[in-house]
Amino acid sequence: MNMNDIILKKRDGGKLTQAEIQYFVKGYVAEEIPDYQASALLMAIYFQKMDKEETFELTNAMRYSGDNIDLSGIKGIKVDKHSTGGVGDKTTLIVAPLAAACGVPIAKMSGRGLGFTGGTGDKLEAIPGFQTALEAGQFLSQVNEIGISVIGQTAHITPADKKLYALRDVTGTVENLSLIAASIMSKKLAAGSDAIVLDVKCGNGAFMDNLADAAALGRMMCEIGVAAGRRTVAAITDMSQPLGQAVGNSLEVIEAIETLKGNGPEDITELSLRLAGIMIYLGGRVKTHAEGQIMAQQALVSGAGLEKLKSFIAKQGGDTAVVDDYSRFPRASVKKDIVAWESGFVHGISAKSIGLASQHTGAGRATKEDAVDLAAGIYIHKKVGDRVYKGESLATVYGNNKNKVANAEKEAAKAFSINREKPDRPEMMKEILGL
Repeated sequence: MNMNDIILKKRDGGKLTQAEIQYFVKGYVAEEIPDYQASALLMAIYFQKMDKEETFELTNAMRYSGDNIDLSGIKGIKVDKHSTGGVGDKTTLIVAPLAAACGVPIAKMSGRGLGFTGGTGDKLEAIPGFQTALEAGQFLSQVNEIGISVIGQTAHITPADKKLYALRDVTGTVENLSLIAASIMSKKLAAGSDAIVLDVKCGNGAFMDNLADAAALGRMMCEIGVAAGRRTVAAITDMSQPLGQAVGNSLEVIEAIETLKGNGPEDITELSLRLAGIMIYLGGRVKTHAEGQIMAQQALVSGAGLEKLKSFIAKQGGDTAVVDDYSRFPRASVKKDIVAWESGFVHGISAKSIGLASQHTGAGRATKEDAVDLAAGIYIHKKVGDRVYKGESLATVYGNNKNKVANAEKEAAKAFSINREKPDRPEMMKEILGL
């Protein structure tokens, strides 16, 4: 088989076979195929696209390029949850304890963040002492004992995805549905859960900025999951403004705790309960996802979700005192307020601008080698639809470097628009696919 022939075939609109796709993925991981040929094929795929069969075969080849986790030693129906990424998205920290408190085993691997803020692993490590690296046996036994464990993704899971994503990132081939779907689903399938809930973000702070594209991605990932024998549901959710009020690692963990205490912002609370409801339904605990949402609400009100979070933190070496004493989190030494320049209603908050501003503070990474400032970030005081008066604080920027905070403040200020007319609040969950 010849790599040049494969490139020419796809360039001219041909359909790649299973053997050709496997040859490419295996060869690239083994460093037998150079970057320039891999880049050429990715660009051909970007323009000529892949059909369903090609996308599934690419996902499968990437999935089996490394280890696949065996969760059969965990009792019950294991349910995983994945977000396509957004600004202020800390739902895993809320949804996982709620679902676990309702009897759904959560055995989850989460990666590091690249972009606006840290990933779930970075956020958890804002909790003093928390360990995201566990031995396989410890990981499985913890889920059997308390119903939940979240660990960092090992280097042996989907190495093809790591190499291909790094190449896509620098060759302008990220925004292709098949390549995005194969990247996400290869990791989710390799992670071993029985069912998968996908939170597909839609808006200016997401990969997909419109509903049609987000729904197309959601449908494609559901089809891949079902073809692999996994019950898969995709929820299309709003990312036209940041989710919740906190953007940044420590800030987001605090907001997640507050949400589990029943004090969370309306949007993050609604979304978390609805996602948890779907997970509880897929986990076989109820007959409908609506009943699952009611059960999740009960776990929130009773404090069972918060208690599950405490158990989870304790089991992974974290300081459970943070749940009641937020001063134990990393703290910023510099802060700057963004104030309203006129009175009216907040008409819009660009999630993308807030995300970039958060990255400027040090809360996110521009490259995977960057260190993350766990204390840095942005706290939004006024959301879309809120009344604001001239001179009132719209948001506060936090960090440990004056120049970074000043740059972040300039970027974040661009995010807000104020109007005399009160706008409608965005609908949080726009569509559910696969139920």
